[in-house]
Amino acid sequence: MREIVVFSGSAHTVLAEQICRDLGVPLSPVEIHRFSNDCLQVQLQANCRQRDVYIVQPLVPPTQEHLMELLLMIDAARGASAQQITAVIPHYAYARSDKKDASRISIGGRLVADMLTTAGANRVLTMALHAPQVHGFFSVPVDHLTAIGVLADHFRGRDLSDTVVVSPDLGNAKTATQFARLLGTPVAAGSKQRLADDRVVIDAIVGDVSGKRAIILDDEIATGGSIIELLDRLKDLGCTQAAVACTHGLFAGPAVERLRSHPSITEVISTDTVPRPNGFPELQITSVAGLFAEAIKRIHDGESVSSLFDGVDPTHAPPQPKLPF
Repeated sequence: MREIVVFSGSAHTVLAEQICRDLGVPLSPVEIHRFSNDCLQVQLQANCRQRDVYIVQPLVPPTQEHLMELLLMIDAARGASAQQITAVIPHYAYARSDKKDASRISIGGRLVADMLTTAGANRVLTMALHAPQVHGFFSVPVDHLTAIGVLADHFRGRDLSDTVVVSPDLGNAKTATQFARLLGTPVAAGSKQRLADDRVVIDAIVGDVSGKRAIILDDEIATGGSIIELLDRLKDLGCTQAAVACTHGLFAGPAVERLRSHPSITEVISTDTVPRPNGFPELQITSVAGLFAEAIKRIHDGESVSSLFDGVDPTHAPPQPKLPF
């Protein structure tokens, strides 16, 4: 059987190293060079010929820089006669650009998908796309992992009798319902209106939160505006305190200060799909490296990746009431 070769760009080498440790393979070196005219050049420092190549690179700030690195590494692997090239993108940032909701704007999620396949990616492995329909933007197979099982493990073993899982918006309510089923709790969701990239209004909460502790679940936290707005609405409705959990903890701009200073927050939990932010020692990180390593192993061996979700898929968990719309 062909060998596995794993490379990493500069976006998150710590995660790539952990994935390789879980796989039991070395992380192969990459040389990234910048010319005087600011152009990048990458050189893969391991043999790719007829190998199964995996390139780990979340699209985190500086996003365009890391995207270009990824495209160049994919192109280099294709030129080096790799048998199969899988782009491992733990955080696909352009998933937020998934629709044409204003005149004369581009759908960046589809454009970047086209760029990745044109560069030579045969498959994409990602996690918690901001908009699930982005999966359909790709003309190559996409394995779309979820972190809700890993995040649920963080809360298991606690007394959750007076706890409710809360989604910041109705669009994430389905995932929040799956998460609540895993924990055996009720679920609620905010009715959110986005005014700008960092400004939202939550005008209602669907579900009973009075006198309860909340676990707020979101796929991505950027500036933290949605979370703070939700916390204020929850407090108005009698919610006593809240833990905040997310898959992609970007914590950009004022997010760290906002979350550290809010009196209702008891803890903040994120996965390591993106690098740990500076100045946030209280942040608790749960790793998804094992999930990615297992997915890579199964892709390489031609096994089912969907079976990774046994025990995560709510059909394997005790049934709970649906969101009360």
